[in-house]
Amino acid sequence: MNLFLIFAFLFFIGSTVGWVLELFFRRFFSDANPDRKWINPGICTGPYLPLYGLGLCVLYAIAAMEKFSMIKNPVGNKLLLFLFMALCMTGIEYLAGLISLKICKVRLWDYTNEWANVQGIICPKFSFYWAVLGALYYFLVHPHILEALVWLSDNLAFSFVIGLFFGVFIVDISHSAHLVLKLKTLANEYEIIMQYEMLKARIRQTHETARTKYHFFSPFSSSKSLSDLIKEWKETFEKQKSQKHKK
Repeated sequence: MNLFLIFAFLFFIGSTVGWVLELFFRRFFSDANPDRKWINPGICTGPYLPLYGLGLCVLYAIAAMEKFSMIKNPVGNKLLLFLFMALCMTGIEYLAGLISLKICKVRLWDYTNEWANVQGIICPKFSFYWAVLGALYYFLVHPHILEALVWLSDNLAFSFVIGLFFGVFIVDISHSAHLVLKLKTLANEYEIIMQYEMLKARIRQTHETARTKYHFFSPFSSSKSLSDLIKEWKETFEKQKSQKHKK
């Protein structure tokens, strides 16, 4: 099968499954969501996270290279494999977070309260989670990937679904990039680093206070302008920060 189609299929599966994982993690486990609300994760409107799509492609490539390992001990070989998976996924996470933070002035996630974090972008705790996900992928998913690819080669009509996904995805990315550029402009204007998740939570709170409908797949939709919302968020944040310093 065409290698491009294989990785397109993996990206499609990884992006959608990763979105579901993040959805439930943020709802039930994330410290950043104390109110336990359903939150649409990531910068895209639709139900997919590109980071996980890219991650699944990387995990597949790493697992496929296992046979070239120089370590004869099978247990040590697998531990080294999971460590390498965790390092690669952490690297992808760091690169994505650094680009959004330094270039776009937007912090997509915040690990500043986690032990031994690096710029609030990566930390050992979540690198461990990546290792666990890598192990789960290796034992539960990778053995069936070849079966899925054989099925895909026998049902090439499904490639239309993948093509449709990428068509919608590209439009969504364009829309999201426009939003991020707008946030960058406002971040420079107010001289702040935009906290993406906090801003979404602020908009949701505004909807709940006004008893208006909150759009799950359009978390930045509001009767107020984005500039006004960010100004209010900044004033509230600075007030809370000032109160902490007084204590």
